[in-house]
Amino acid sequence: MLHELRRKDRELPEAETRKLLEQGEYGVLATCSADGQPHGVPLSYCVIGDAIYFHSALEGHKLENLAANSRASFCVVGATEVLPEKFSTRYESAVVSGSVAEVLDDEKQRGLEGLVDKYSPQYREQGLRYIASDSHKTRVFRLTIERICGKARH
Repeated sequence: MLHELRRKDRELPEAETRKLLEQGEYGVLATCSADGQPHGVPLSYCVIGDAIYFHSALEGHKLENLAANSRASFCVVGATEVLPEKFSTRYESAVVSGSVAEVLDDEKQRGLEGLVDKYSPQYREQGLRYIASDSHKTRVFRLTIERICGKARH
């Protein structure tokens, strides 16, 4: 579902927003702790269907926040160009919100393979061996896309 933008003239169509989301190099996951402290962390990710998958260490601040509140926002910034003479910037961005859940077994494997396919497609066989030997050292999470919003100034 697309989110309403104040500046309708800058809204990206959903298909273009999803393409930007799928092709982004990294994104920033924003979570909130039990006492209301916000936390944003850049991370690698992949998009499979209507979900964003990312991996994590076995413990940490991000995981503590997700345990307290599974709601999150995720932002990807595409191409940018500062326009100093116009006191502005050309940009494109996608923002997603939804709920986050840890995935296990086959879905964890799919998420890890999605990351290999996105970031190391030419090393897929080595990536599959790496997953087989080290997947116990990582957790995988799915952010279910409930809202998506794309914005650009071209």
